[in-house]
Amino acid sequence: MAENKEIPSQYDLNAKWDACLDLGVRRFVYSAGIGAFAGLLLFRSPVTRWASIALGAGVGIGSAYSDCSHKFDASTSTSPTVAKD
Repeated sequence: MAENKEIPSQYDLNAKWDACLDLGVRRFVYSAGIGAFAGLLLFRSPVTRWASIALGAGVGIGSAYSDCSHKFDASTSTSPTVAKD
């Protein structure tokens, strides 16, 4: 008989990848939108407007990467070991 074995959430990599992909896309779109809005309000040149969109998108991707790396590192590291010399 097949038993229904549930994987603990800290070891479920598919759920972590889904959450990180969702977080990355959402933060990319929101921060690029904020960059576009700020560029329209503050700058006249199209180049600086695109630069503000790119900066916003980079900030969004960077923050999503940081949060996702913390999620993945939390499951692999059990406890910090200190080497005593």
